[in-house]
Amino acid sequence: MTATVLAAGERPAHRSPQVLRWLGAHTASTLGDSVYHLALSWSAVSGGTPAQAGLVMTVSAVPRALLMLGGGVIADRLGPRRVVIASDTVRALVVLGLAATLLLASPGLWALAAVALVFGVVDALFLPAVGALPPRIAERDQLARVQGMRGLSSRLGAVLGAPLGGLAVALGGTAAAFGVAGVLFALSIPLLSALRLRPLSDADQARDGTALRDLADGLRYLRGHRVLGPLMIVVLLSDLGFVGPLNVGLAVLSEQRGWGASGIGWILAGFGTGAGAASLLLTVRGRVPHAGAVSGWTMTVGAVSIGALAFTPYLPAAAAVALSVGLLAGLSGALVNALVQTECEPAYLGRVTAVSGLASLGIAPLSFPVTGAAIGLWGPGPVFAASASICALAGVYTLAVPALRRAELPEG
Repeated sequence: MTATVLAAGERPAHRSPQVLRWLGAHTASTLGDSVYHLALSWSAVSGGTPAQAGLVMTVSAVPRALLMLGGGVIADRLGPRRVVIASDTVRALVVLGLAATLLLASPGLWALAAVALVFGVVDALFLPAVGALPPRIAERDQLARVQGMRGLSSRLGAVLGAPLGGLAVALGGTAAAFGVAGVLFALSIPLLSALRLRPLSDADQARDGTALRDLADGLRYLRGHRVLGPLMIVVLLSDLGFVGPLNVGLAVLSEQRGWGASGIGWILAGFGTGAGAASLLLTVRGRVPHAGAVSGWTMTVGAVSIGALAFTPYLPAAAAVALSVGLLAGLSGALVNALVQTECEPAYLGRVTAVSGLASLGIAPLSFPVTGAAIGLWGPGPVFAASASICALAGVYTLAVPALRRAELPEG
């Protein structure tokens, strides 16, 4: 891959054409993801039983979890830009092909499951590569700001993607929604192709061993790193404590409180607003002093808010608590991601991002059935309290490990 060196301190991230191209591509891809998932769930529910729809929606999780580490190796060997471009190209072609098929015939759930399977494989390649890209387009002292911009992009995709997908379904059916998703994926490709990447050193570019050896080297590097190794434990604990209540517990809580589906929407809106504010803070400031300690404290205090959700009887108060959860969890998550970016050598970042992604997207979702069963047995209160305890443990662990507590983001 041809790469061009950018002058040190050339421009702040929010004014860099490189970063803005990347941000545009990331936003288009995130919007495409949101529209695709809405279209997939609507098609699955409309074409089969609830159990069959659930199976279609979970098909992609298996290859994503199994192949994520291999995806990190590929991102580091081939370069993250190539992998991201190839991933979005495949997604655009597959989804546009499905849209065309739905216009001409009714292929049934097997076609949806096949597309979901392809997406799981592609996600295993795409996610580590996306994480490895920022240090190749921005200065190290701008990476925290880039992570804030990425968080804003993700929130924008989540907020706008679902209404856009719903409008497409209402106007033209699921074929139109899949078509919109495919076009959005395709929009990212020219923006990514225009990026100029910073080259790695000759030593970092050397790849004499096999892919399996590269994976072992990456895991060895991660295990021996005084910040990144413990940081992966923090990612696992915080997501284990967080994703279950947010994805399963809120639905049960809203039903028991009589808030209905709109109640879930208000709570998620509060969370999204808080998380967006945290990303905006990091985007504007560029860094937060004492990042490791701040991350630990925000996780610990945020855990209290997670537990409080189960004991808040009124919807406005619950939405306000959810906003505090989003603000605190969003800030701690953004700081953790920024520390991964700045602490890791770029040559290893695909593999390190793969391990982080496996913890958050591969292992943590396994808590969904456990959380649901536990709520059925004991109710939401004890389960939210247990989840809050796990999140608090992540914060306490961060504060207890000296290398994590003292971790700093570079000044920009």
